[in-house]
Order: sequence, then C-alpha cells, then structure tokens
Amino acid sequence: MGFKDSLPCASTLHYVFRRLQWDKLEEQLALWAEGIMGSPAPGEVEAVAIDGKTLRGSRKQGANAAHIISSVSHELGITLGQVAVDDKTNEIGVVLEGRVFTLDAMLAQREVAQTIVAGGGDYLMRVKGNQPQLQADIKTVFSEPERLSDTMSSAESRDIGHGRIEHRHLTASTALVGYSDWPELQQVFRLERRTILKRSGHRRHEVVYGVTSLTVQEADPQRLLVLSRRHWSIENKSHWVRDVTFDEDRSQVRCGQIAQVMASLRNAVISLMRSLGEGNIAAACRRFSVQPMAALAPLGIITNIE
Repeated sequence: MGFKDSLPCASTLHYVFRRLQWDKLEEQLALWAEGIMGSPAPGEVEAVAIDGKTLRGSRKQGANAAHIISSVSHELGITLGQVAVDDKTNEIGVVLEGRVFTLDAMLAQREVAQTIVAGGGDYLMRVKGNQPQLQADIKTVFSEPERLSDTMSSAESRDIGHGRIEHRHLTASTALVGYSDWPELQQVFRLERRTILKRSGHRRHEVVYGVTSLTVQEADPQRLLVLSRRHWSIENKSHWVRDVTFDEDRSQVRCGQIAQVMASLRNAVISLMRSLGEGNIAAACRRFSVQPMAALAPLGIITNIE
C-alpha cells in the first residue's frame, strides 16, 4: 500500500496520542529545538521570552493542566520548551539555562528570578501589583528623578507601522542596588509608551515598571528597550499563530495528555517552518498541504522528491 493510501485516521491518531508520554515527547522536542537554534554570534546572548497560554477549548472540556508555559526565542520564534501547570498562579520555575529571559508581570516572582540567576542566566521582568512593595520602591525612585539623576540613564525609540505611531521612552536606574532584596537586582526601569492610532487619531498612554539582573555594562537603556519590546515575540510568533492559523483555542481534546501533545506538535511545526526561513506560517501550511513530500524532506524522512 502506498504512502497516500495509508494515512492514519483521526481515531488512530487519538489512540496513539493518548498513550504518548508527553514529558518524554517534550524533552525530545526541546533537544531538537536546541539543535536547530545554533550558537549566538560572538558577544551576543540569546534572548528568550517566557509566557503562559491556556488551551481554552480543552480546558472547557475539563482537561487537566490546560495552561502551558512556553519559552520562545526572540530572534527566530522557535519554541525551546514548554511545561503544563494546573493554574496560572503556579507559573514558577519554568526556565532554561545560559540566556536572558524576558517575563511579563505574572511571572515576576522571587522563585523565578532566583532560579534563573542560579542557573547562570539573567532576567528582565515587568513588575505590577502582584509585587506591591517592589513596585512601590521602583515608583519612588522615578518620582524623584532630580535627586537620583546620577543613577539614571535613558533611551527612546519611535516606530511607525500597522496603522499607528508608537513612541517609547525607557529610563533605567541603579538606585535600588544594595537596597532591595530582590534576587540579584542590578537595575530597575520605567517604560513609558505613547501610541497614536493613525486612522482615528486616538491616543494611548501607558507606563510600566520592571527589574533586571543585567548590569549597566551588560545592558544599557537602549538594550533594555529592545529586550522589553521583543518580549512580545512570543505572542506574535507563537501564540497568535497557534490560535489563528492552527485554531488551537477551538480544539476540545481532553483525554489523557492529548491537549499537551497537540500543543507540542503545533510548536514543533511552527519551529520547523521558522528554521526554514518561512515568515508566513499560514502560507507555508497551504503550500505543504498540497506538497506533503516537501514537508517531510526537512525532517530527513523523504530525501528524493520528484
């Protein structure tokens, strides 16, 4: 029987995926992702965004651990690893070694910061109300800029695109070094964003605060500005693609760890396409759907395509 005549049906895939050991699958996919990442250029450090995503359709059906924490490369959009947690309040300790990790406020927790630096990495975290004392200390620093000006430096950027004009201004300070007991804190920052929607003229203004273990020598304000902005690569290059292109939120699989297995396979497909230089994942999926042999060639499964 030829390849085209023996594709497995949905029931077969369900039977197989339900019996897969998801942690072992994720372990192997993580090793594969590290292999295709390669080494950063001399003098550069790989930046990785860490964030959580809920498998909404599966969660509605009662699937266990339907909230997944992913680690995605800023530059390439490749998923380096993920782990399932029972609830968003348990997003602690999901890190990789030897890189700079950017995290949103939900993951701004002492345990996470300590784990990262203990493993030889660095962090850049946004700080909100879940760390009230730290947030208050940072606000105090920037409420007295004249008195603490010798500890501060700034950078700004202006971008036009996607129907909007965005101006960002970041000020970093070393004033809390030696004062705050936050793990390995080296700088705090205040990021101000002003956005104008070109079509309506509507204006938005937002101020966020953050901390980092990177020293001034390792990351000046311009570098911190870039890291902060590129954190959202995990939304643009991973979560959005899984939701829109792969329609993940409407998947209602819930038996065993099928939901997590499917999430891992979606990440693997996206990462493979990114590694091949595909910028438009939806277009690549359409092309590979009519040329399935071409999709298998990069995996080394098919070596002779006619």
